[in-house]
Amino acid sequence: MTIPISEQLEIIKHGCSETLPEDELEQKLALNRPLRVKAGFDPTAPDLHLGHTVLLNKIRHLQDLGHRALFLIGDFTGMIGDPSGKNTTRPVLSREQVAENAKSYQNQVFRILRPEQTEVVFNSSWMDKLNAADLIKLAATHTVARMLEREDFGKRYRSNKAIAIHEFLYPLIQGYDSVALKADIELGGTDQKFNLLMGRELQKHFGQLPQCIITMPLLEGLDGVNKMSKSAGNYIGITENPTDMFGKLMSISDELMWRYIELLSFEPVSIIRQWQQEVRGGRNPRDVKVMFAQELVARFHSTHDAESALVDFEARFRRGGVPDDMPQKMLYTDAEGLQITQLLKQAGLTASTTEALRLIEQGGVRLNGEKVSDKTVKLGRGETAVVQVGKRKFARVTISS
Repeated sequence: MTIPISEQLEIIKHGCSETLPEDELEQKLALNRPLRVKAGFDPTAPDLHLGHTVLLNKIRHLQDLGHRALFLIGDFTGMIGDPSGKNTTRPVLSREQVAENAKSYQNQVFRILRPEQTEVVFNSSWMDKLNAADLIKLAATHTVARMLEREDFGKRYRSNKAIAIHEFLYPLIQGYDSVALKADIELGGTDQKFNLLMGRELQKHFGQLPQCIITMPLLEGLDGVNKMSKSAGNYIGITENPTDMFGKLMSISDELMWRYIELLSFEPVSIIRQWQQEVRGGRNPRDVKVMFAQELVARFHSTHDAESALVDFEARFRRGGVPDDMPQKMLYTDAEGLQITQLLKQAGLTASTTEALRLIEQGGVRLNGEKVSDKTVKLGRGETAVVQVGKRKFARVTISS
């Protein structure tokens, strides 16, 4: 049964930042044919976290409506480097690095996308065929003034920070990708809006109908403030073990929960609205969070893993229990004991003593169930203790000489 265009638009727009131009998108949907939906990924890092999947989820929604995904791995553009609002040039990757990361991406994306409705493409397949004259002609389609309208370029220019000429080629090449693929729609994060619009302009230049663009918001990390990223340590990786993934999702605030559900859940909009009404009516938001956490664990692992993760969570956290299978750590010191900050770092419970200090100040560290407030506390030689960091990290630590 054909879904009315108004309902398709509601599904597409759910969770989006912008759909441009919306009237053109409506016209494309009225063509009643599978649209070519492009999204580009530069394989600068081999692992995906939930922040990356915001875009992939929207592509999946479009696939559910019968459209075809063009999953573009920017192996050519990955060797240029796109600052994407970072105000600095990204390090340039070798072909070998790009190829290795691309393999990892392909292994992960089909946990979300439908393989039969997805075409994986590499932009080197057409960019390698362009010669110097072709690139100069492409560069001639836009001015330096136009490029400086891009926010990060403009900031760097006004701050007298270097902008390499090759960086101006990045949005041009991303736009040319849309020409090569004859894209009907292109998706990207809000930080990619300039590049997405470049695709529309170049398609017009090459005599094609311009693509519509859909921008998706950047997902906040577990702290609810900063964008989810591995460098910030506030991420949930899609390959994390089910127990850790479940626990991290249960740790988000009740307010942030709705943001995650809106951008990550595959539940129909009507069901999400029903949940919101029920919570406003007095239902415990924890019930909704459990259903959401199970949905994501099942998506990236299995239904069995989701059920096991819930059982483990109930035993470990709700009833105040500790896991039976916690890591056993033997730590060594020449002193009379090991200070808590060093202990946490050596046990692998924190990345640094600075992080350990911060967590102690926030009340996130426990020894044998007791909250640690004194950062100078030590565990003596020969002593064993259960150490807990946050809600999910445990270790049974023994100090030896």
